[in-house]
Parts: sequence; structure tokens; C-alpha cells
Amino acid sequence: MLRANQAEAEQRQWYHFRAHRFLRLKFKRQHQCGPYIADFICMAFKLVIEVDGGQHGAEVDAKRDAWFQREGYRVLRFWNHDVMGNTEAVLEKVREVLLELGFVDTPALSPDASPASGRGEQTVAKRGPSS
Repeated sequence: MLRANQAEAEQRQWYHFRAHRFLRLKFKRQHQCGPYIADFICMAFKLVIEVDGGQHGAEVDAKRDAWFQREGYRVLRFWNHDVMGNTEAVLEKVREVLLELGFVDTPALSPDASPASGRGEQTVAKRGPSS
């Protein structure tokens, strides 16, 4: 049951991170970093995000976190139940840390911003007659 819950929590988190959905940043899922596999990683800001269930041990997690930190990564850990029950707070914490790491948030990049020209539309400049 824990494994299924973790998979569900990771899937929910991935829904928000995949395809540049979150702040238009690229996140990778299950990415190999040295001897470890990060649940999620934003390489541009060296941010690792782990989604933990009850099977995780503090000693093992501390060793992983120390390795990532030595390599220059910032590590955020969230419990499955936080991802499942309070997704918006989890995403807000990720955004806050990205701002600390130098990300510049603008209204155009916020998750709630509407596209200026409508959904799925592109504006194409047309040329007038040549002189």
C-alpha cells in the first residue's frame, strides 16, 4: 500500500512539473545523479525534490541529502500525504526555494496567468507589400 501511495503522490507531483507546466521550468523525473536517483530535479537551479513515504529512513535520507549538497544541489523533501492533501502548499514552497536560488517570477510565468492571445493561439506578424 505504501508503494502505491508513493507512486500516486509522485504522479500528482509530476503532473504539475512535466512539460514545463510549473513556472515554465524543466523538471526531470527519476533522474540519475551519481549513485542516487532523484524523484524530481530542476537542473537549471540544481534543485532536487523528493517525495517520501513511510518506508524512508532518516539515516539513508541524510546520507543522500549530504551527497546532493556536496554536489551543489538544494534538496526539498515532502511527505506523500502533503503532496496528496496540500499540493498547493507544496508547490508554493518549491516556488519560494526557486526564488531563493535566483529564479525571477513574473506574472506572465505564474501558474494562474492566462495567455495573452488566447489558448493555443499564436500571433503571426504579416508583412505588407514590398516597396
